Amino acid sequence: MDVQADAPLVADAAAPAATGQVPAAAEVAEIRDRILEKLKHSVSKSVGSATPHDWFIATALSVRDKIVESWLTSIDTAKKTGRKRVYYLSLEFLIGRLLIDALTNMELIDQTRAALAELGVDLEALREVEPDAALGNGGLGRLAACFMESMATLSIAAYGYGIRYDHGLFRQRIKDGRQLEYPEDWLSYGNPWEFQRPELVYGVGFSGHIETQTLPDGELKQVWMPGETVQALAYDTPIAGWRGAHINTLRLWAARAADPLRLDKFNSGDHVGALMDQVRAESISKVLYPGDTSPAGQELRLRQEYFFASASLQDLVRRHMSLFGDIKTLADKAAIQLNDTHPAIAVAELMHILVDRYDIPWNKSWAITKATFSYTNHTLLPEALETWPVPLMERLLPRHMQIIYLINALHLEKVGKGPDASGARLAALSLIDESHGRRVRMGHLAFLGSHKVNGVSALHSDLMKTTVFRDLESVEPGKITNKTNGITFRRWLKEANPSLTSLLTEVVGDTLLDDATILEKVAPYADDSAFTERYAAIRRANKVALSALVRDRIGVKLDPDALFDVHIKRIHEYKRQILNILETVAIFEEIRAQSFREWIPRVKIFAGKAAASYTTAKLIIQLANDVGKVVNSDPTVRGLLKVVFLPNYNVSLAERIIPAADLSEQISTAGMEASGTGNMKFALNGALTIGTLDGANVEILEKVGAPNIFIFGLTADQVEAKRTQGISGQEAIARSQRLSEALESIASGVFSPEQPDRYRPLVDALTYNDFFLVTADFDSYYNTQRDVFKRWRDKKSWWRSAVINTSNMGWFSSDRTITEYAQEIWNVPTTPPGRN
Repeated sequence: MDVQADAPLVADAAAPAATGQVPAAAEVAEIRDRILEKLKHSVSKSVGSATPHDWFIATALSVRDKIVESWLTSIDTAKKTGRKRVYYLSLEFLIGRLLIDALTNMELIDQTRAALAELGVDLEALREVEPDAALGNGGLGRLAACFMESMATLSIAAYGYGIRYDHGLFRQRIKDGRQLEYPEDWLSYGNPWEFQRPELVYGVGFSGHIETQTLPDGELKQVWMPGETVQALAYDTPIAGWRGAHINTLRLWAARAADPLRLDKFNSGDHVGALMDQVRAESISKVLYPGDTSPAGQELRLRQEYFFASASLQDLVRRHMSLFGDIKTLADKAAIQLNDTHPAIAVAELMHILVDRYDIPWNKSWAITKATFSYTNHTLLPEALETWPVPLMERLLPRHMQIIYLINALHLEKVGKGPDASGARLAALSLIDESHGRRVRMGHLAFLGSHKVNGVSALHSDLMKTTVFRDLESVEPGKITNKTNGITFRRWLKEANPSLTSLLTEVVGDTLLDDATILEKVAPYADDSAFTERYAAIRRANKVALSALVRDRIGVKLDPDALFDVHIKRIHEYKRQILNILETVAIFEEIRAQSFREWIPRVKIFAGKAAASYTTAKLIIQLANDVGKVVNSDPTVRGLLKVVFLPNYNVSLAERIIPAADLSEQISTAGMEASGTGNMKFALNGALTIGTLDGANVEILEKVGAPNIFIFGLTADQVEAKRTQGISGQEAIARSQRLSEALESIASGVFSPEQPDRYRPLVDALTYNDFFLVTADFDSYYNTQRDVFKRWRDKKSWWRSAVINTSNMGWFSSDRTITEYAQEIWNVPTTPPGRN
């Protein structure tokens, strides 16, 4: 985080506008006095000496006080009523900046803006001072953040559990077109939103051995004697729901050594060795997704996952016992949701707690476990369904490996009695994969240990039944259900695009953010020229702001009247940024060769991070930057095409880009994107989607209608059929002169003259081993982009489609998604906002 102590307290050009509401003078004065009190007594600064960061801390603490008042009430109410709680376990929580989010949901934003203005401070400038908490990688962590906000909005008593990473996901810098990774130091200046809970410390064991004890009744009991214990320290962040009616807790765990200093070693002169235990323990919560290409990296990943799962289960079991006193009622009072396979070890951990600590018989413990857990699957990629080497599990978690073996034995014994219990079928159903050395299938463990398993879009849930969980679905039919993802409109409409929010609420009322389905009432305005002109003007203003940000950050000047074609997401081969780049190269060559044509000015905007060890993805980032360098400096293009890659993509940057996007790129290989939520955010803000029939694109198509979305490419069934025929791209390349020439330009060094062979590996992969079928979809994508151009020329038609997109996004609210979870999986009541 870069904080300039003497930075001016003025908003930059990309800041959103005020809502225009006039707050009451008395309330403004109260907030002003609260901020001044915090500045003096908590920050210890005077008005004259305060830096922008000081003002941010004082403002954050003042709104935090208001949140705490409701937070304590929410906690007390849940205790008194004995309500069932939801526990959301996720390795990622991509919460982003919280100041504007908190002010918005507490309905204090206009009052606080006015109060700060009286003090000569601009709220939007403070917004830029706050670090962006990088506690997630992409959609998984952002979904968890949206779900936490919606659970609070719907007054569901809930805790989010995760890890308080010291550095989170790396900070991305681009040098000579290449991604460089640096530690993300979001905690360098402290975190005003969190509360450390020093009284909540849990020991998390690793390694050691198992002792067998004989009980008085002759039964044998397994007792795990850990060889190492790491302490988990709790840090709580309050998560405010809409209108502040209910506040939930995000509890993140930090790892510390039980004995941080070996005093004997220190006094003997081994000052470094004296701290080794501390370094080893604290590495658990040091970095999100440490590299796992080495055995040490794999071990650290597993230590992270068990650490947070164990601490979370110990915490929720402690709470349950203090409130209800009977561990056997756990499933009646607690619903635990596993967000992807990362927390799957929690299934074995709960069995360990029930069987070993509370002496609950195995069968009863298994029934409690299955009734308590539910599991969300987020991917059909086999490599993303985690597996762990059995030797590593046996060494690091010996008792849990023993439990997993017993779960597996009883499971296979049961299914082995079926008529089709062949060796191959039992091998597919086993928790232990023996095809390449014995490995524990964590997805299988999460599936068996849960009473419900859900996908995150209709297509994804259907494919789960026929691909990764085909065999398990046949054993437990009906277990897989669908819960299409959603987004919180408070963040992705009101905060990200306040001008559009004002326009929408003007025509449909200010209860829009209570009930997103009210957006349907906007649809008739798609044919109202006065409305669409205002809608288009808001988009242009957002594009002007984004253009200023781009110029400031990377020095490229953009035309706000150009078509802003946006592709922002994690860099991965299946997300096919390379397909977009190939079309860019093809158009670049055509503009140069056919300058007489009437070209539409277009800006290609890329952003996203590649995993540090993902060589191909990092090469794609370099290619995007190299293409941009050549295209943007070519005088024959005359500014008709610009290519920009914005570094260090995060929530805050997404909030700037999405409201300015005209075209949303959702072009993953069909059948490989579980859902996507960026597609929903773009469509909500009026961008038209170009995409495959993949993930939630299918449902967006159903909602907005075919004339208002650009669909291309192979379907999921066609992708599967194509792969069975072979994945060489040679035939597609031979059939398409544009594709062939674009690949040749890249392979021959047109965009990397200093290293002509730099991109030969990418081109060879597409030519001979095109698993993600980029070449097969290229012509369809290229032609569909021409349809985009035709629509863009017809501005009336374009803006009509944009309004139709916005008006049909209400169903994609995370409030709807969470209501479905509550009713159909968790069995907890909900209270819609405005009825608390």
